[in-house]
Amino acid sequence: MAAYAPPARIREPSIWALYGLGLLPGLYAFYLGLTNQLGADPVRSFEHDLGIWALRFLCLGLLVTPLRDVARLNLIAYRRALGLIAFYYVLAHFAVYLTLDRGMIFSSIAADIFKRPYIMLGMLAFLLIIPLALTSNRWSIRKLGPRWITLHKAVYIILPAALLHFILSRKSFTLEPAIYTGIVSMILGYRLIRPGLLRKRTDKRPFKPQRAP
Repeated sequence: MAAYAPPARIREPSIWALYGLGLLPGLYAFYLGLTNQLGADPVRSFEHDLGIWALRFLCLGLLVTPLRDVARLNLIAYRRALGLIAFYYVLAHFAVYLTLDRGMIFSSIAADIFKRPYIMLGMLAFLLIIPLALTSNRWSIRKLGPRWITLHKAVYIILPAALLHFILSRKSFTLEPAIYTGIVSMILGYRLIRPGLLRKRTDKRPFKPQRAP
């Protein structure tokens, strides 16, 4: 049975709607900051909000394949938008850290990177996601060919690096980090068992004899 995909006539407008809805939490966090509603440490809160939304959209982008395989729901058309929204949040998270948190003092930023493992992991995720965002277009897919798939497998490094960045930044393993650890573990675990599941599904398909010409 083929997976269900949204009709072509609504696909394009719904993708643009996804961009709009996806960026709303970031805009709302910015509004809260402007109106002094982010608590005692507004910069830290703003950084956290942007970072957690980046992690959420990374997870959503990687859930597209399991949904197609298991739930027979084909949302491949939305995966690029989910990935780009995640990148926008990563970029905003980094920009807040660079400007509001560290005040563009590069010696302080360099010291942070070498002294704090979670900053190093965050920088790794940030640097790896840049080429993925830059090549998230049809021209790059055509130009790179099979290398495009290899390049975009970097997301399987980015996601655990982002998760560890989040966990270590919290300095305690509370309920929120535990929930995201479970989600990421399921996503990455599924990728490990997926080839075997697909082989079993293929083996179970009934044999259909070819008609004689």
